[in-house]
Amino acid sequence: MSGHELTGWTLAFDLDGTLVETAPDLIGTLNRLLAQRGLPQVPLASARHLVGHGARALLEHGFQEAGATWDEAASPALFDAFIDDYLAHIADESRLYDGVVETLGRLAARGAILCVATNKRTDLSVALIEALGLTHHFAAIVGPDVVSARKPSGAHLREAVLKAGGDPARALMIGDSATDARAARDASMPCVLVSFGYTDIPVRELDVEAVIDRFDELEPVIDRLTITT
Repeated sequence: MSGHELTGWTLAFDLDGTLVETAPDLIGTLNRLLAQRGLPQVPLASARHLVGHGARALLEHGFQEAGATWDEAASPALFDAFIDDYLAHIADESRLYDGVVETLGRLAARGAILCVATNKRTDLSVALIEALGLTHHFAAIVGPDVVSARKPSGAHLREAVLKAGGDPARALMIGDSATDARAARDASMPCVLVSFGYTDIPVRELDVEAVIDRFDELEPVIDRLTITT
């Protein structure tokens, strides 16, 4: 599938739920921490909705779903334990969604600059992307710790695009949630959402330019948006 040249355009991708199905490893770490404290584990199917808001939110909501009282005073140590365990298991079961590798390769070959703008901490994002063999596709991998404000602030997207060497006025956001949609709107960027990620609000209810169900649908949408935008 080919289209017009994309030189001068930057495509900013969310990570969890957009490029990678990360819920199994994130929930795996959560469950190991719960088990260590004698708490019941949460099933992946019912806990998948907890993913996508960052590790702290996952921990707090996960402990609440397990019936535990959340202890804010103990949360820093718990957060550190979560990060250590997750880094050790970051790509045990996480997998790229079908078509990601091929689509990124084609977009890069057409001249697009690719970057990642994620609310996953930068070191964790880099470790995951390296483990999955995607690093060479991205000019920048930008978590919330290296920008002035995290998504849903548009500053996150603008700064990620600039770090990748792109122009925020010629950029698109590809994500999976209201957080991504709001950030794109705040940054005055068109937004494409995938339907298979982590979202509290059904993506087709959100104000975005397009929703895709498979990665092989992305290029025609990008072609349309980069011509008319």
